[in-house]
Amino acid sequence: MDDQLKQILSSIRKMALEEGIDSISVKTICSKLNICEDTLFSYVKDENDLVSKVLEFERSSFSEIFDEFDFEGMNAIDILMIVSKQMAAKYYDLTPTISILLKEKFPDIYQAHFQKRMDFIFMKIQINLQKGISQGMYRDDLSIELVARLYMSRLVDIHNEEIFPSGQFSFSTIFEVMFENFVRSIATPEGLKYFAKKKRNLRLK
Repeated sequence: MDDQLKQILSSIRKMALEEGIDSISVKTICSKLNICEDTLFSYVKDENDLVSKVLEFERSSFSEIFDEFDFEGMNAIDILMIVSKQMAAKYYDLTPTISILLKEKFPDIYQAHFQKRMDFIFMKIQINLQKGISQGMYRDDLSIELVARLYMSRLVDIHNEEIFPSGQFSFSTIFEVMFENFVRSIATPEGLKYFAKKKRNLRLK
């Protein structure tokens, strides 16, 4: 992805977080970023394509976590903690309201984005579970596919405004509790002992 396009998409994301997506238009984007519409439309075909690329940028920011760290030979619990911290740092400021509005205004685009994101997480959590079992950190009686799907369902739930009103619970707090409960539900005694030593570094934000 072109560096200028990345900068544009990053700025649009920030605008959406600060002002809400309803207040964003091509005109306001170009005005705030000090670019002409021709420049913007050299990268995107229309509003739908722009939304698709912003969400693609969102996904690539998450996948870059796995490029930034060398997880080869690392403890599976450490990998989970690093990825969780990085994910919370990148996404702590996202609110359920943004997801709801995107889903309402661009249902097909949002659904495609959501499915791609969940497929990626599903693949990575299965790899982590297999690694943890082989290292003796996770129980060997786990159903990898089922546990991975349960993990994904928890990720969906923590963005549910009806279950966790954003005014009462911060994303980092909910994610931290969910993460610890998840590890405790799959870890062996050895894994739990290791996690207890590492827990003081768990703060996600």
